[in-house]
Amino acid sequence: MNGHRHDHGGVHDDHDHHGHDHRGHDHKGHDHHGHAHASPDDPRYGLAIALNLTIVLAEAGGGVIAHSTALVADAGHNLSDVLGLVLAGGAAWLARRPAAGRRTYGFGKATVMAALANGLVLMLVSGALVFEAARRLIHPQPIHAPLVMGIALIGVVVNTLTALMFVRGHSDVNVRGVFLHMGGDAAISVGVVITAGLILLTGWTWLDPVVSIAIVAVIVLGTWGLLREAIDMALDAAPRGADPASIADFLRASPGVTEVHDLHIWAMSTTETALTAHLVRPEPDGLDQFRSGLAQALKSRFGVHHATLQIEQSRGEHCPGC
Repeated sequence: MNGHRHDHGGVHDDHDHHGHDHRGHDHKGHDHHGHAHASPDDPRYGLAIALNLTIVLAEAGGGVIAHSTALVADAGHNLSDVLGLVLAGGAAWLARRPAAGRRTYGFGKATVMAALANGLVLMLVSGALVFEAARRLIHPQPIHAPLVMGIALIGVVVNTLTALMFVRGHSDVNVRGVFLHMGGDAAISVGVVITAGLILLTGWTWLDPVVSIAIVAVIVLGTWGLLREAIDMALDAAPRGADPASIADFLRASPGVTEVHDLHIWAMSTTETALTAHLVRPEPDGLDQFRSGLAQALKSRFGVHHATLQIEQSRGEHCPGC
């Protein structure tokens, strides 16, 4: 994490250091249980994976029997979500492992990687669905509509229930990604049900690919924000809710602070924000109380759980080359 590792001869406050040895530093007020990581033994992941694997097998088999490429495509989309759930659950487990050796930040970044992979997989699958829909427009095929409707209805129920399991925990971009995946699956299954019903009534086979393209467009629009946020986190951009300009103004307005420099804000995971900054404060009086209050304010106002503050009495102190 280039640019984040300074020689902090100053003070550290409000940290959960994941097993690091920081002798002599003050660690006050950190709410270790305030993070929203999914637990590695969270039963939601195992149940969701089992339910979606069942739907994948049912839709794939039913699609072959009913000659419905739309149902097979829906099965492929559900399979991508199973992979996404495995990634999310695995990342949540890694995030709980303590820091050790060269991995001084632990494995929290695995949740960012999983969220990024989730978004990319969904975009790729959406592209494949559009390609299949275009092929169906050129070469329409008759389908066994009643069978397709029955299987797709089961998919609607299962995907909706799975999405509802992940309503809690939206402060974690990784959990939000799983929710979007499941919600997208439910929408696709609804589209398949409606399309099969209309084809059964009218015989208009072109409805299937047209509706599929419309559903994919909705999913892509809903996923783009997630993917962009995950990319920002992977590039160590400041997370949502931690605006660098607002935080810099807040630090400059703190009692006794005359200058702020070397401010860095980044995501240690999908739920934990870290900050490092050098503050020029000529008067050393009340330093302990000042830094503790400032760290608490950063956490409550901007969601910064890991604040590392270096206090300098003049510009350049303990900061060669600044």
